[in-house]
Amino acid sequence: MAHHEQDDQTRALETLYGIRESIDNIDAALVHLLAERFKFTQTVGRLKAEHGLPAADPEREKQQIERLRVLAAESHLDPEFAEKWFNFVVAEVIHHHLEAGAEGEEREVPEP
Repeated sequence: MAHHEQDDQTRALETLYGIRESIDNIDAALVHLLAERFKFTQTVGRLKAEHGLPAADPEREKQQIERLRVLAAESHLDPEFAEKWFNFVVAEVIHHHLEAGAEGEEREVPEP
């Protein structure tokens, strides 16, 4: 391999490692943001369970999907991907809400 090609490859690898480090930082930030989001949705789940509200809110979900699709398009992200991501998160949130409701019902049952 010529010296010039080796220098190009070394620079390419350095660039690749720098990009990967940035991607790793973004992944870490996304995990932290999702954790914060789920803290809030758990609070919502407890509130809904305490007041007998339904776990799912289809109208809000529809509005959020429309909003996120617009944001995705503006950000040059595939709106279909954004919707799939949102639907995945909502399914998990609803699952947590249902669990919170079931736990609330269990607490209301008097001890034998």
